[in-house]
Amino acid sequence: MENEGLIRISIFLGLFAVLAILERIIPKRTFATSTSQRWMTNWGFSVINTLSLRLLGVVLPFLAVGATLDAQAKGWGLLNLWNGPAWIEIIIAILILDFAIWAQHLITHKIPILWRLHQVHHADVEMDVTTAIRFHPFEIALSMLLKIGLVYLLGPSALAVILFEILLNGTAMFNHSNLALPKRLDRLLRMIIVTPDMHRIHHSINRHEHDSNYGFSLSLWDRLFGTYIEQTQSGDGAVVTGLRWQDTRPTQLGWSLLLPFRRK
Repeated sequence: MENEGLIRISIFLGLFAVLAILERIIPKRTFATSTSQRWMTNWGFSVINTLSLRLLGVVLPFLAVGATLDAQAKGWGLLNLWNGPAWIEIIIAILILDFAIWAQHLITHKIPILWRLHQVHHADVEMDVTTAIRFHPFEIALSMLLKIGLVYLLGPSALAVILFEILLNGTAMFNHSNLALPKRLDRLLRMIIVTPDMHRIHHSINRHEHDSNYGFSLSLWDRLFGTYIEQTQSGDGAVVTGLRWQDTRPTQLGWSLLLPFRRK
């Protein structure tokens, strides 16, 4: 798709700016730590991850969107057998891809070696829009490999994959944001998508709450598979986020990059 990269980065930066401004206007909580240090570290992760995917693209013939075009050219994937309306194919593809991300997220919490990578995301000392871009590059690379494999099995259109990526990035930034939404609006939105209050429970230091609400985009999967929690155990909406050993070291980029390889 022509200008696909430019379109995606423009939407990403535009939405990031809007959410960052709204966090200043209607913040959920006041942070005790330096926002500038956290932002530098979390944006550092984003830059490293972008470069890592570019490097991965040198090793592999195709990344996600390229894999869709290759799969279509070869006739691979279940959806390449689809003869129905294109819009239904797009909806099916987005649903399956979103479920795969939900399942991947759950697995990263259950398998110790994957949790070592994923804990970098949870180790953020606060939670705001930049937490959505705080992932270890090894986890991002593994996620891309899974996505490429799924694309070849599923055979979605390039448009479906691009729309899914935009949806995933946008909702991830939204549900990690430090926004105080009205309760009625939150209840309405979380019938379909994951809201900040819903996902904040997932970042709780409480293990029961931490192992719930795995969704990044749609709230459907947590409800369907019994991993949905509506509110915290205290019932007052207060959530202590991070990990039980939490201190300020995760605000350092170098320290965080080495976190998966440190002794517990």
